[in-house]
Amino acid sequence: MHHFLLTLFCVFTVGCAAGVVVCRNTVNAALCLLLSLVGVAALFLRLEAYLLAFLLLLVYAGAVVALFLFIIMLLDERGKQSSGPPRGLALGSRALAVLLVGAGVVSFAVKGRLAAPSAAAVPALGASLKLYAYELFTTYLLPVQLIGFLLLIAMLGVIALSRRPGAPHSGYGT
Repeated sequence: MHHFLLTLFCVFTVGCAAGVVVCRNTVNAALCLLLSLVGVAALFLRLEAYLLAFLLLLVYAGAVVALFLFIIMLLDERGKQSSGPPRGLALGSRALAVLLVGAGVVSFAVKGRLAAPSAAAVPALGASLKLYAYELFTTYLLPVQLIGFLLLIAMLGVIALSRRPGAPHSGYGT
């Protein structure tokens, strides 16, 4: 049963990820991304990585996809079909993607599966979580804050670029 569910979640995730790439409608692509992230969270649950599944749903599915949909609606796309890149560039990028996926499959087939670590080498759950939190709030605090600041700047840039020329500014006090 475990193998069947893992295979089912893998097929669901890959199918939704392909939907993100194939969909020309931006809203449908964002919703396919949401479903793909839910599939990855289900894979994490099957692998008993509950914290990663929760964080993936909370941060990516909850915040990032909502931000994507907000930006799509802010840009007033309304599900329009995107014009897309020139035909030669699109074919070249798809060929490159197929080559990279093929190289990954061949590499996985040649090297085989990874060896499972022994039970003694894996730290206890509470100890690794405490160590992770300590590293996050000491060593990696500045990079996390910088990434949050860059995301804020990117969101403000999208809002500034989406304003129509000549539109009245609707700020407070003006």
